[in-house]
Amino acid sequence: MLELPPLALYIHYPWCVKKCPYCDFNSHELSDSQGYINALLDDLDDDLSYVQGRSIHSIFIGGGTPSLMSEKDLSQLFDGLRSRLNFDNEIEITLEANPGTFEVEKFSAFRNIGVNRLSIGVQSFNNEHLESLGRIHSADNAIYACEQAKQVGFDNFNIDLMYGLQNQTIDGCLSDLERAIKLNPTHISFYQLTIEPNTLFAKFPPILPKADDIWSMGEQGISLLTQQGFERYEVSAFGRIPSKHNLNYWEFGDYIGIGAGAHGKITSIINQTIIRTLKSKSPKDYIQKRNKTIEVIENTSFEFMLNALRLKNGFEVELFSKRSGVPINNICDQLASAKDLGLLEYSDSLIRPTTKGFNFLNNLQELFL
Repeated sequence: MLELPPLALYIHYPWCVKKCPYCDFNSHELSDSQGYINALLDDLDDDLSYVQGRSIHSIFIGGGTPSLMSEKDLSQLFDGLRSRLNFDNEIEITLEANPGTFEVEKFSAFRNIGVNRLSIGVQSFNNEHLESLGRIHSADNAIYACEQAKQVGFDNFNIDLMYGLQNQTIDGCLSDLERAIKLNPTHISFYQLTIEPNTLFAKFPPILPKADDIWSMGEQGISLLTQQGFERYEVSAFGRIPSKHNLNYWEFGDYIGIGAGAHGKITSIINQTIIRTLKSKSPKDYIQKRNKTIEVIENTSFEFMLNALRLKNGFEVELFSKRSGVPINNICDQLASAKDLGLLEYSDSLIRPTTKGFNFLNNLQELFL
């Protein structure tokens, strides 16, 4: 029997100063955004039935580069959100920020409007690597953005860092992490550069480090972060303060997705179904039409495990049935196979990946397909 999970909100802002060669997100070089905030609020109006009496426990404004948004637009957006939704008293509201677009007065205004967490897309503190990644900021810009974020009141912020970059050494990777740690963020996202289809890097691949060196970067980086008090609670997420919004995804919670190309996931108690929603991808089409595609998730047990197995500490057994609507007995054979392979450990109350399972997560997840 399905139960209503916590509800989050994802807001997509699709514009960037320029498209990075590794990026496969729905992002477009900056153009006319007139009418976009009104479209977002109209979009939310269309999805209000998904709230089902719940308050919003987290909001994530991603992109693109949401930090390009004007103070006026963000204020209009939040006025509209507050008039339509109930915010939890302890709501987490994150905005993605590019260090190349950081303005102290603007970000102070963002803090006053209601944003209480930043996710700063640093990627590297090495200028050579930043240039190869097509970033518009320098290492000094990144350091300044993080320092000033704290000055204007963001005591909770994430730093995004990549590893496995062109010409990167193991020492260079660890140097990036050490510099990030010195800036005293509450959260670090540390993940390997992957070459995604339909990106410039897919067409013109960079020469990446040897596989063994990339593996060592990940292993030594994880060790360093753990030693410095950053708990690895998800595959690439390390937090002194874990992100509520991230955890909601991995625990198979619900989220309304508004904006061009935004995805949502909603549980219906009445119909005992779980749906995914997808909005028009083109910003122009989104502003004019806001078409929405709805798909019923058929294999809810696999979808749950695909997400929840990313959690290092696993999940309580009863959560599986509450969020997937499927009895835990339905996956007994898969659980037993995963345990026999040394990928999973479980008891009557808890299921979690082993160290081996976490390192070979794709193999573990495939057992539940």
